[in-house]
Amino acid sequence: MFRGVSTLNLDGKGRLAIPTKYRDELKTSCASTLVVTAGVDRCILIYPEPAWNTVERDLDGLSSQNPNVRKLQRLMTGYASDVVMDGQGRILLPPALRKHVNLEKAVALVGQGKKFELWSESAWNAQWLDDAEQIELSDPVFENLSF
Repeated sequence: MFRGVSTLNLDGKGRLAIPTKYRDELKTSCASTLVVTAGVDRCILIYPEPAWNTVERDLDGLSSQNPNVRKLQRLMTGYASDVVMDGQGRILLPPALRKHVNLEKAVALVGQGKKFELWSESAWNAQWLDDAEQIELSDPVFENLSF
């Protein structure tokens, strides 16, 4: 499970160094092969390949007759790219994805269980504060959680 926020820098070529604490797990679980794609919140989603295969199968199983499904399929599958960690644990982020989410040098890698989200650091800081203030804990979906 991936969790926590790591603030990192992209290098001049658009490469991201995956934090050391995740590298061994990724080498074992997916032979260092990841899938990067666009997320609906203007972030990049980074999946180990097996986790992505499940997401892709789920997306493919939805009815493309629904316009919202088509939009989501186009976004996530259309931007999906396979990337492999190099010997230093870096992945090259496709230029189109970096442009789509306005990534600059400073980024925030956010663990989300089976995947990561990659945000520009400034967007993450602004988004997180806005989102945290808007969580409705009275929503019935949270009623059985203990925290």
